[in-house]
Amino acid sequence: MKQISILGCGWLGFSLAKSLLQKGFRVSGSTTSVEKISVLENAGITPFLIELSDVTIEGEIDSFLKNSEILIIDIPPKLRGNSSENFVGKIQNLIPFIEKSSVKKVLFVSSTSVYSDDNKTITEETIPNPDTETGKQLLEAEQLLQSNKKIQTTVIRFGGLIGEDRHPIKFLAGRTNLENPEGPINLIHQMDCIGIIETILQQDSKDNETFNAVAPFHPTRKEYYTQKAIELNLPLPEFNESKPSVGKLISSDKVEHVLGYSFAKNKL
Repeated sequence: MKQISILGCGWLGFSLAKSLLQKGFRVSGSTTSVEKISVLENAGITPFLIELSDVTIEGEIDSFLKNSEILIIDIPPKLRGNSSENFVGKIQNLIPFIEKSSVKKVLFVSSTSVYSDDNKTITEETIPNPDTETGKQLLEAEQLLQSNKKIQTTVIRFGGLIGEDRHPIKFLAGRTNLENPEGPINLIHQMDCIGIIETILQQDSKDNETFNAVAPFHPTRKEYYTQKAIELNLPLPEFNESKPSVGKLISSDKVEHVLGYSFAKNKL
């Protein structure tokens, strides 16, 4: 029975851990919340309280990684609002612990924010040019991991994450003067995130691969969010049509054709 460590059992990581348990994996999972230890334990996950910084790692990181062949890193940077953490420093601080552990493969959950918004179709061949601090630090963290000769790292750049309990229309409903009405959406359902990660694990590629992952469904922001508001009986959002729209369209062709993954239908 293969063991996997998931660093970051948040909204995606926790659901992923439960799915992997059902498929026969043993799973160690980390959280920064004391309250969540019992939640992980009750789900069958071996829980660890671990807090990363760019200087120290609090918690039993060696025990968390022990006997695992695979480490999934799913800790998004906290760079919104007044937060200005050194995310790259966190990853830099983590790498020596991975190097001396039993881990042979790392899956790093990244984001399509490593690409700028400049009105074109984006593939894995597109050179990233992030225009946000989150995107800049994620890209640097990707490069740190993939350039390390002792670690084989697959990077998965997810689009906007949605799920049964999480959808952007709940924050956009009734708002006015929203920008970018004609920009394409690049969203992905939690079910597909988990499915893609599990497909990568099954194929056990030995290369440092990078995958862009969004649902192959790209209506405009105005079209999509208006329709979602109607479906959920929420106030319609209003868009500012006076400014030109910009926006990248993320291609998931590599996920579909190289991995052979089929996206869940009607999940957006």
